Amino acid sequence: MTGPGTNTYLLGEEEVVVLDPGPAIDRHVDAILAAGAGRIRYIVCTHTHPDHSPAWKAVAEATDATVIGALPEGDDHQDETFRPHSTLHHEFELRTPELTLMALHTPGHVSNHYCFLLEEERMLFAGDHIMNGSTVVIIPPGGDMQAYIASLQLLLQYPIDSVAPGHGELIEDSRKEVEKLVDHRLGRERKVLAGLEQLGTSDMDALVTVVYDDVDPSLHPWAKLSMEAHLIKLEREGRAKRAQNTWTAL
Repeated sequence: MTGPGTNTYLLGEEEVVVLDPGPAIDRHVDAILAAGAGRIRYIVCTHTHPDHSPAWKAVAEATDATVIGALPEGDDHQDETFRPHSTLHHEFELRTPELTLMALHTPGHVSNHYCFLLEEERMLFAGDHIMNGSTVVIIPPGGDMQAYIASLQLLLQYPIDSVAPGHGELIEDSRKEVEKLVDHRLGRERKVLAGLEQLGTSDMDALVTVVYDDVDPSLHPWAKLSMEAHLIKLEREGRAKRAQNTWTAL
C-alpha cells in the first residue's frame, strides 16, 4: 500500500529536521543518520501509521533530537510507541535559523494527521493527505471522508506552490492537484448516490460493483472501505440511511 515506499525528508543544513522518519528498518535509520551527519535536531511526523513514524525512536536515541507530532488515535493501525516531546495543534510553527514549518491539521486519512508547510519554499509536506499517482484510502472509523474533503479545501487558503507527498514524486501545481482531488471525491460521492438510487436498498457487496465499475475487481475490498466513508458522510448529511447491513438513498 506504500507504492514506491515512504518518503523521508531532511530539511535544513545546520539544524536538520527529519520529517516522517518512516518504518523502523535498520538500513533506513542508518541512511537517515548518515545524511544528517550529526546535525539532526528535530523529528517531525505527519501521523502515526506504521510506515511513517516508527523510526522516530532509533533516530531520537541516536541524536537526542526533539520529537514533534500528534499522539496516536483514531484506529488500531497505529504506531503506539510514538511519544513526542511536543504535541501539535493547528498552525503550530517550528522555527530554526534556516526555516519555518507550519503544521496544518488535516484529518481525514486519520484524525491525527498534519501537513507541514515549509513557508520559505511554499512547499507542503503532505504525508498521506495527498499522494502522487493514487488516491488516499479513507478507512472508518479513523478515516473520515467529510473531514478529508474539508481538509483538502482548507489547503486552498494557504500560500502553497508545490506538494511533497509521503509517497511518490513532487507535485508542482498544488492548487490544480487539490481541486482535482476534491472533484474526484465529490464525483465518486455522486456515483454512490446514483448507485443507491439504481439498486434501491443495497448491501456493500452489490453497491461497490456499481460505484467502482472503473476499478479492477481485485481492488474492490479496499474500495469498499472508502465507499463506506462516503456513505457515512452522506448519512450525516441526511442523504442516505443505514439499516443493519444495507443502505438506502434519501
